[in-house]
Amino acid sequence: MVRQPAVAGKFYTNEPDQLRKELRSMVVEGEQGRALGIVAPHAGYVYSGMVAGRVYGAIRVPDAVILLGPNHTGMGYPAAISPLGEWLTPLGAVPVNAALCELVVKHAPKVREDATAHRFEHSLEVQVPFLQYRNPNVTITPICLSYLPFETVTEIGEGLARAITEYGKEVLIVASSDMTHYESAQTARAKDEAALAELTALNPQGLLAVCRDRDITMCGVMPAAVMLTAANQLGARQSWVISYSNSGEVNGDLKRVVGYAAVAVS
Repeated sequence: MVRQPAVAGKFYTNEPDQLRKELRSMVVEGEQGRALGIVAPHAGYVYSGMVAGRVYGAIRVPDAVILLGPNHTGMGYPAAISPLGEWLTPLGAVPVNAALCELVVKHAPKVREDATAHRFEHSLEVQVPFLQYRNPNVTITPICLSYLPFETVTEIGEGLARAITEYGKEVLIVASSDMTHYESAQTARAKDEAALAELTALNPQGLLAVCRDRDITMCGVMPAAVMLTAANQLGARQSWVISYSNSGEVNGDLKRVVGYAAVAVS
């Protein structure tokens, strides 16, 4: 299967040279240590690209990346892994990692192959140019997640950890998520700080609970919880917030913002 880009020219430019230029300006490269997982936002690059760029510049991007994103369209299987083949972006083709996909399905049987969930989903696609920019040899294992009970989150996260262990090479897990949606900047920050406290405490169950109890509209809470579960199984020791912003800092509307956070787990 060749997945065509669904939001090139919308969420980010479809001009290769311009895209490279924009990525160069957004990715602030520092000391690039190994990370087990990250949380990165998925809005249009004009809004969240600088936040995403901070985390991508701070960590090493290995040749194998598991992409976890929320299902905004409601289409397809609740835990859908992309069929084998490649994903296209303006920067070229990125292979789907056949070996890692096979291991994920083996160890997390509630994840099933389904192209429908991925066809129009933007949350995973917008991460791919960042990955290509940081590592031209990157391969991806894209998984799109709908709402799942905590038991399934745990089962999939632990399965990913077993798959990564058997794979035997370095793997980065990217959880794609924006934070609070369409509230004032002040309210969004307060809610997001509560969610980020659970993320930095490496507490997937607490993250799901605080988002439910405080009505925090973090669209990628399931991907983030799965990533944390897998990272904990793999021996995670720390998690920290690298950057936080909101859409109002771009468009000036602080009464109705979307929050964006970048988090690294190692």
